[in-house]
Amino acid sequence: MPAVPETSSRKSPVKKTTQFRRLLNSPDLEFLCEAHNGLSARIVEEAGFRGVWASGLSIAAQFGVRDNNEASWTQVLDVVEFMADATSVPILLDGDTGYGNFNNLQRLVRKLEQRGAAAVCIEDKLFPKTNSFIDGKRQPLADMAEFCGKIKAGKDAQSDPDFSIVARIEAFIAGWGLDEALRRAEAYHAAGADAVLIHSALSVPDEILAFAKAWDRRCPIVIVPTKYYATPTEVFRNHGISLVIWANQILRSAITAMQETARELHREESLVRVEQRVAGVSEVFRLQGAHELEAAERRYLPADRTPPAALVLAASRGEELGELTADRPKTMVRIGDQPLLGHIVAGFQAVGVKDITVVRGYAKATVNLPGPAYVDNDDHADTGELYSLALGLGSRDWGAEGLIVCYGDVLFRKYIPQLLLDAQDDLTVVVDTQWQDSVNRDRDVDYVRCSLPYSRLHYNRPVQLERVSGALPAADIHGEWMGFLRISAAALPALRAELAALLSDPAHRRAKLPLLLNRLADQGRVLRVIYTSGNWLDIDRLEDVVNAGGF
Repeated sequence: MPAVPETSSRKSPVKKTTQFRRLLNSPDLEFLCEAHNGLSARIVEEAGFRGVWASGLSIAAQFGVRDNNEASWTQVLDVVEFMADATSVPILLDGDTGYGNFNNLQRLVRKLEQRGAAAVCIEDKLFPKTNSFIDGKRQPLADMAEFCGKIKAGKDAQSDPDFSIVARIEAFIAGWGLDEALRRAEAYHAAGADAVLIHSALSVPDEILAFAKAWDRRCPIVIVPTKYYATPTEVFRNHGISLVIWANQILRSAITAMQETARELHREESLVRVEQRVAGVSEVFRLQGAHELEAAERRYLPADRTPPAALVLAASRGEELGELTADRPKTMVRIGDQPLLGHIVAGFQAVGVKDITVVRGYAKATVNLPGPAYVDNDDHADTGELYSLALGLGSRDWGAEGLIVCYGDVLFRKYIPQLLLDAQDDLTVVVDTQWQDSVNRDRDVDYVRCSLPYSRLHYNRPVQLERVSGALPAADIHGEWMGFLRISAAALPALRAELAALLSDPAHRRAKLPLLLNRLADQGRVLRVIYTSGNWLDIDRLEDVVNAGGF
C-alpha cells in the first residue's frame, strides 16, 4: 500500500483561512470534497484534496435526520470541530441559511473561527431550510435586502480577516431565472461576500454556464455539479469557475457499502466473505491516529506495567501418544509447522507475555526452543504436576505481576491468556462451559463445580471455584477446568507454603494440580472463575494430534 500523509500531526504554517482564500483566488480550477465527520475528513485529505466541504445534507444524514435543520447548529458545530481537529486543510461549512437571522449568523461565524473552520456558505432561502433538490421551485427565497444585511453582519463578526463567507444563490432552483440570479449575485458581492455559489438542479450545466459568462469573474464562482455530473471538468475551467464541490459522494458511497455489508452479514451469518473486502482494524486505528497516542504515552506516562510471566508445566512424557513420544515429550510433538510448545509460547507472546519458563523433564534435551527459560524436573518419572509447579515457583522471583500457570499440552486461542491478564483477583482459573464435549472421551477430565453456573443473566456476578474432580455428578458440573491458573504476586508466598505442606507427604509426590485447587477452596481461599466457551484443545490422544491441525 502506498505511503499516505500523516494528516493529524502535520500542521501547515499557513492558516486554514488563508489556505481557503488562496483556493478561491487561485488561477487554476480547485476542488473540495464532501466529508461529514472526522474520519471521512481525514480520508478526503489523504486522497489529496486541498479543502473539505462539510455538507449539511451529509452531516444531517449521518445523524439519521432530514436536511431541514433537524440537526441543531450546535450539533453541526461539534461535528465541524472534530473534522477540523482531524485535518490540516481548510473546511468550508455548508451553513444552510445561517441558522436564523443576522444575529444568529454573527454567532455562527465567531464559533466557526473558534473551532477551526475556514469559511461558511449560506444560502438565500428561509429558515428552516429544505434541500434544494426536494421540489425546489416551491421553496421561497429570502428577501434580498435582508440577506445582504446577514452577509454584512457575518463579515463584521469575523476576527480573522481571511475568514470567508460564500453566498449561495438559489434563484435557478426556485425557477426565477438568470436575471434574478445575477441581480442577487451583484447585491451579495457588494455586501461583502467573498464568493458566490450558483446552484442548479438541471442535469445539464446550461444555467451555470450562462451565469458564469454574464458574471465575467467579478468575484470567485463556486459550483456543485451533483445533477450535471456528466459535464467534462474542462468546461468549468473554460468558463472561469473557481471552485468545484463534490458535495455528497463520500456519504453516498459509504451508504452503498454499508448496505451491501449489512445484507451479506444478515444473509450469510458469517464474517468470512465480508472480511476480505473491508478495511482492516489496523487501518481504522491508523486513521484515528493511534500511533500519536502511543508516542504521547511513551513521553508522558510512566513505563508500561510489566505483564505477568508464564510457567508451562511440561515434564511428563505423554505415554498415551505411543510412538510419537518415544524420543520426545508430548509438548514437543509437532502440530502443523512447529512443536506444541511452540504454539503455547506464541500464544503467550501474542498478548505481550514474553517472560516464559518451561518445566521440562522427560527427554529434556529435546525441549530446547529459543526464548523460554527452563527448569529441569529430573525426578519426572516419580513425580507429578504439583512437584513440577513447586520447582517452577521456587526457581526465581516472579515479579510484581505474578504469573500464569498452564499445562504443556494445550492449544489455545490468544484471548484466553488475555482474559487472565485482565484478572484482578489473587487466584483465577478459566473454565470451559462446553464440558459436554468431553463426555465419553477416553481421557481424564477436570470437571468443576462453581458457586454459580454460567448464565447470561448474571454474567457479571463474581463466580468462585468450589471443586475440581473427574468424578463429579453431571448435575454438579458447571464446566471443565482448562489448566490455566493466574497467581498474583501477593498470593505466591501462601501458595508456596501450601505446596510445601502437601509435598511433605510422600503420597502427594505424584499429585496433580486439582489437589492444590481443592485444598485452597476448602480453606476458603477465593479462586475466581472466568467462564469461556471452547477455543482450546487438550492434546491427550492421537486423535487430538490429528484434530489439532484443523484447530
